[in-house]
Amino acid sequence: MKVQSKFIRMTKVLSLAFTIFLQIYWYKLRRRPESEWEKLWGKIGERFRKTLFELEGLLIKIGQILSIRSDLLPRAFIKQVEDLTDHVPPSKWEDIEHILEKEWGGSIYQHIEYIEKQAIASASIGEVYQALLKNGTKVAVKVQRPNIQSIVQIDFRSLRIIIWFADHFVPVPKGFINFQMLFKELKEVIERELDFAKELEALQSFNSRFKDRDTVKIPNAFPELCTNKVLVMEWVEGIKLTDVEGLEQVEISRKEIAQELIELFLPQWLEPGYFHADPHPGNVMVSQEGRIILLDFGMVGQISKKDASYFQSLIEAFLAKNYKKAVECLAQLGFLLPDADTRTIERLLSELLSFQMGELKNMDLLALKLEMNDMIQALPIQVPTRFVFLGRSVGTIEGILRNVAPEEEPLDLGKPVFMEWLRNQSNKWTFIWQWLQSQPIFKVLHSVNEFLQAPQKLEQLKETEQRREFLFITQENHKKQMFQLLLAGLMGVGFGLYVMNPFIWKLGVGLSAASFVGYWVASYKQKKWMKYMPERKRG
Repeated sequence: MKVQSKFIRMTKVLSLAFTIFLQIYWYKLRRRPESEWEKLWGKIGERFRKTLFELEGLLIKIGQILSIRSDLLPRAFIKQVEDLTDHVPPSKWEDIEHILEKEWGGSIYQHIEYIEKQAIASASIGEVYQALLKNGTKVAVKVQRPNIQSIVQIDFRSLRIIIWFADHFVPVPKGFINFQMLFKELKEVIERELDFAKELEALQSFNSRFKDRDTVKIPNAFPELCTNKVLVMEWVEGIKLTDVEGLEQVEISRKEIAQELIELFLPQWLEPGYFHADPHPGNVMVSQEGRIILLDFGMVGQISKKDASYFQSLIEAFLAKNYKKAVECLAQLGFLLPDADTRTIERLLSELLSFQMGELKNMDLLALKLEMNDMIQALPIQVPTRFVFLGRSVGTIEGILRNVAPEEEPLDLGKPVFMEWLRNQSNKWTFIWQWLQSQPIFKVLHSVNEFLQAPQKLEQLKETEQRREFLFITQENHKKQMFQLLLAGLMGVGFGLYVMNPFIWKLGVGLSAASFVGYWVASYKQKKWMKYMPERKRG
């Protein structure tokens, strides 16, 4: 890594973060127009990108994760970091050999016949080398970069400070971004990728899942040579799906390749188990015979049985146009933050999904995605990281499909596969009941019941909303007052030091300390209140 000093590395990261915070505050205080905000976020993204390339390590991974968080971050910022490539110069062979000797408990040539000393791939966390086992089997040896654990600890320490500050001081609507949850999810993703034993587990899981599929090739692992820092896999070669000339030499048509891709990935997205979260063209290839080759299981997501069940219910609710049920599923999946107004979400879903599926062909899907991102940013919705990676997987495969079979519509290719999956997986009686509930006669009965209860509900809703609005405004005003006093105290400290007047700077220190405590207490009360109010509202 280019920056070895812990102090220098942490200083650079924190100075970047606090400079960004100050710029945002300054623009907010000056009430700058939206066009200037776009320029500011573009400059912030550019500086962020340059710092990541300078420091490398964990920060490249964080940048890649943030680049797919268009639900949280401005478009101008995303544009600057969306094409971050995780490629850094390889380590010295002596350092890599030392790791292998330590992990294998002796000379590396006890286990292998030969190894190329030049890495064939080098990223921020691991490097890949080609080797030959004693029995003549060609393998890929993935080795964790030297000192990466130490660098990760430094970066997580810096990130924890930044997240705490953002959670308490960044001027965004409270409750709209759960910074602590975002940090937790980032930490889980990075720590998983650092543990090659977990990558081995995912690789073996994929192998077991698709062992009976002749159209899929997952490399075999050699567990006896694998550790937390070393992963040894069968060497597999194939044709990249971006290689137009190479695809013409494959024994099956490009349309068939595209269909095989959908059949491979659709169950990953909708059923319990692992899904490949980084299926870029370097990780998804095709053999001469037409078998889909899947590589690199360091970045995977996992869909639990519970998530899969709610996903299925969500699909059924959308098909039956039961938006109340859809919102309940979204809440259970973790998309809705505590103060989300479920009725507003229901109405928006109804408007958004009012078109017929056949109309999708004539729609600008990119514009639709941007519109959905804007909607998410405007509402108390936050996409959990595990589903962000799911979205990334879907989006990447869609791009590959358009390259492999440009004359075919991805929706046309995917529809028969999806319908077959739906017939095999869905509880038909549940779906029929969902569909019946969406029909006019049921809607009329439901509307009559709602009408009879409307006066009482409206009175309760009015009282609850008035109380929520009053308490929120009161607490926000208190926090603003404390923050203004904090700024005044800091200015007093600076002025007192400048004129060398002990009384003034001591008074400033006291005012700053008191206002900081007041701000923290107000924030704590507001968070506690916001957790409590949704319960009152449901009650």
